Amino acid sequence: MAEPSLRERALRHLARRDHSRAELAQKLAAYGSDDEIEAVIARMGELGLQSDSRYAEAFVRGKASRFGNARLRQELSRRGIARELIDAALASECPAADIERARAVLHARFAAAPADPRAWARQARFLQARGFAPELIRKLLKEPHDESA
Repeated sequence: MAEPSLRERALRHLARRDHSRAELAQKLAAYGSDDEIEAVIARMGELGLQSDSRYAEAFVRGKASRFGNARLRQELSRRGIARELIDAALASECPAADIERARAVLHARFAAAPADPRAWARQARFLQARGFAPELIRKLLKEPHDESA
């Protein structure tokens, strides 16, 4: 059986899920030269099979309910997405304010408001690891814990 071509490998990766240009190039790196890989990825883009903006929007849509804007930006940047595309994806796919998302994440993880400084620090670290801003965390942890949420 013949070895699959670079184009076939790219199609297989893109058939499973969207990939950023950088991810796809990294996955194909062992199978061709940089010029060949760039040509295949450019062709995939021309055909509409690969799109960094579509990838960024899908990524944000999938993760926005669990992470803050800072974490989403970091993850997309790490995956090779351009800053303009990240900003556009966050603007279009994050209709809820960061504070509402942070509140939902906090109430899903912690049943009660922090009772002492140690619990406050634990909840603050949790939210900070999820990519929410420190001033937002302080504001959120100062407000009374709403049981109806």
